[in-house]
Amino acid sequence: MNQTTYSPKSAEIDRQWYVVDATGQTLGRLATRVASTLRGKHKAMFTPHMDTGDFVIVVNADKVVLTGRKEDQKVYYRHSTRPGSLKEEAARQLRARRPIKLVEYAVKGMLPHNRLGRQLYRKLKVYAGPDHPHQSQQPAALEIENQGSR
Repeated sequence: MNQTTYSPKSAEIDRQWYVVDATGQTLGRLATRVASTLRGKHKAMFTPHMDTGDFVIVVNADKVVLTGRKEDQKVYYRHSTRPGSLKEEAARQLRARRPIKLVEYAVKGMLPHNRLGRQLYRKLKVYAGPDHPHQSQQPAALEIENQGSR
C-alpha cells in the first residue's frame, strides 16, 4: 500500500487577492488574520514549507486601533549597524511619520523568520488611505470580526 504525503505543485496553487479595511480594527487581530491568509492556512492544501497563500491588500492602515496605552508605551527600535545609532520611537510617533509601518511590522513578526517568510511578506500590500492600485486583480473583501474591548 502506497501512503505518500501529498505536496501541491506550484501550478496547482490558486492565488486569490483579498482587500482588508483596517478602519477601527485592532492591530493584533488584524495582523494575525492577514498573516494566516498570506501563509494559506485557510486552504485545504496548506503545506508548512510552501507558499500556498494569497495576496492581501490592507487599506486605511492609518486608522488601525491600538488598545490600552500601547500608543505611548509600545516602542519600535531600528539600528543602522553603526555604533551608537540605535533609534527608538513610540507607536504614536511611528504612526505620525509612516502609518503603514505599524501594520507591516505586526504582520512581518507573525510570519516565519526565514526565506519563506520573506517570500510571503512580498505578497502584502499596505496603503494608508482608502485607494489602492490593484483594482484589476478584482480583490474580494476579507472579513475580520472585531471583538471590541471588554
